Amino acid sequence: MIFILAGLILWTGAHYFKRLAPAKRSGLGTAGKGVVAVGIVAGLVLMILGYRGAEFIPVWSPPAFLMHVNNTLMLFALWVYGSSAAKGAKAWPAYKIRHPQLTGFKIWAVAHLLVNGDLASIVLFGGLLAWAVGEVILINKAEPDWTPPARAGMATRVRLAVITLVLYGLISAIHIWLGVWPFPA
Repeated sequence: MIFILAGLILWTGAHYFKRLAPAKRSGLGTAGKGVVAVGIVAGLVLMILGYRGAEFIPVWSPPAFLMHVNNTLMLFALWVYGSSAAKGAKAWPAYKIRHPQLTGFKIWAVAHLLVNGDLASIVLFGGLLAWAVGEVILINKAEPDWTPPARAGMATRVRLAVITLVLYGLISAIHIWLGVWPFPA
């Protein structure tokens, strides 16, 4: 559990650094990007190692139907996250919401909280959800003005749908490879 917590602290600190200490961050110049990247990667590695090695301590037993909810939310999370990826005009909901990538991340975290009732999962996914909420608050405080982008055309939406389905399949395959069956039995 200590690795999960240390990873969350590194991940959060590295992401919040620009917002909480802008003068220090800008003082580092281009080298600061490397420092932040190392902090993020180190935090990610610690979270993965901590989660994989954590003792299973049950807190609650998720009902089986939540697996369907999780899978639907995961498709939606990938769509929302990817909706901002196109240059210029954006797909829905990126032309309506300011932070589609962080919103997709929050959906991902909630989806995983719904189907994992052990303590390590609650700490990991709950901590990442809290980070994403805090990140939105900090960005909005630092940069209060936002202009919604134009709406993307059909080609962008079709491309996003294909990418979403391919990523969903790839992520499912990785879960299966790691020994976690992500679908109802």
